[in-house]
Amino acid sequence: MESILVIVHLFLAIGLVGLILIQHGKGADMGAAFGSGASATVFGSRGASNFLSRSTAILATLFFVTSLALAYFAMQTKEPATLMEGVEAPAAAAVEQAAPAKVPEAVDLPSVPETAIPAQGDDLPAVAK
Repeated sequence: MESILVIVHLFLAIGLVGLILIQHGKGADMGAAFGSGASATVFGSRGASNFLSRSTAILATLFFVTSLALAYFAMQTKEPATLMEGVEAPAAAAVEQAAPAKVPEAVDLPSVPETAIPAQGDDLPAVAK
């Protein structure tokens, strides 16, 4: 529901910006009064301004309502009281992963040749004192 509301809010914002950019400023009224082609428009000389201003007012009202609805949904999310609330202890997870479920069978490893360990005093270099 919240993601649909965000998408609607985005389209309302884009539409509102577009409608505001289409409208003429207050300075354009004087030129329209002296017949600068305003009667050749689709809405007539005053129809366009009424339609665009009403459309802008409706979109602004809908934008305001969706803003309030999004603020309400944002207030409903529960934030943790502490930083460590809801965090699992990493030591417990490490112990569970460290203990293997089954000991593997003995694997044939290459043999290491046995070396004779000299007895103490046999063929050992003399230590200088």
